[in-house]
Amino acid sequence: MAAVTSPRFGSLVGVFLKITNTTFGGGDPTMVALQREFTERRGWMTLEQHALIYSLARITPGTNVLAYCAGAAWTMGGTVTAAAAVAVASIPSSLIAVWLVVGFENSSGNRWAQAAVEATVAAVVGMMLAAALAMVRPQLTRAAWPRVVVFTFGTLLLREWMRLGPVELIALAAAAGYWWRE
Repeated sequence: MAAVTSPRFGSLVGVFLKITNTTFGGGDPTMVALQREFTERRGWMTLEQHALIYSLARITPGTNVLAYCAGAAWTMGGTVTAAAAVAVASIPSSLIAVWLVVGFENSSGNRWAQAAVEATVAAVVGMMLAAALAMVRPQLTRAAWPRVVVFTFGTLLLREWMRLGPVELIALAAAAGYWWRE
């Protein structure tokens, strides 16, 4: 595992405040933006730590991005930092969400507003796909790409055709990953 530097409380909470409240597209793009900031730009976390925290956040009930914020902040700064990260990630964005819902409801008959919402949905899907690619890119080594492709598309097929839920898919992936090593 690569050496990491320890962030100051204010700097770390400031990163959570900025990124979680200015990244659009849901939890995955936000977690990828946080991962880039923590691993590539600041050296506060290793890719291995991110992968573990991300995986654990995805299997927790509720809002995965808040679980990621709690896990990442706890890893880098402890319990108080984790509580602060969750607060700055949830309170401002919750207020923004309420404001957006009120605004949308007041303009739901406006065709310009409807067109803006439709364009936003399309852009969000694009950001989610870009986030997925950014998360899988470090795993796409010459030796590992067949495994990554099989797991990615296998999960998609099992989800869509067999209607398996997240817990079953993660359990199957963990078992298969244990047996199929690079």
